[in-house]
Amino acid sequence: MNFRVGFGYDVHAFAPDRDFWLGGVKIEHHTGLLGHSDADVLIHALCDALLGAANLRDIGFHFPDTADEFKNIDSKILLKATMELLRAKGYEFGNADCTVCAEAPKLNPHIPTMQSTMADVMKISAEQISIKATTSEKMGFVGRKEGIAAYATVLIYKI
Repeated sequence: MNFRVGFGYDVHAFAPDRDFWLGGVKIEHHTGLLGHSDADVLIHALCDALLGAANLRDIGFHFPDTADEFKNIDSKILLKATMELLRAKGYEFGNADCTVCAEAPKLNPHIPTMQSTMADVMKISAEQISIKATTSEKMGFVGRKEGIAAYATVLIYKI
């Protein structure tokens, strides 16, 4: 089998008057994230990892933040399209290991729902997606509660 590994990273600043979306799940929080789309930092990092693994460039190439068609788009649509691109190139998803770095809100209670939501969109098992939450120990922009960062590593293989 031809295995490939990809890595993705994304960051978004907090912004008032926005819903907070993470891993395809709307989470109650006093602020959301700023972005052209719904700013789902976890899905964006995962899309970048998938696209990178398949040598398909990056999320900004396929879904530019200058295109009106992606304004306020649900990132689950971007994840579904990314999986279609991956499969069209002859790859299948192996697994993902994702980390979200945020001081607030507390994410652990939402992780199972995020796993199942993303798995449904990707047409895979929730067991194939690991999501971990951590803080930055009050250091940097995450520590100052200015935004959230997400990292994703994926394994894909040629069918």
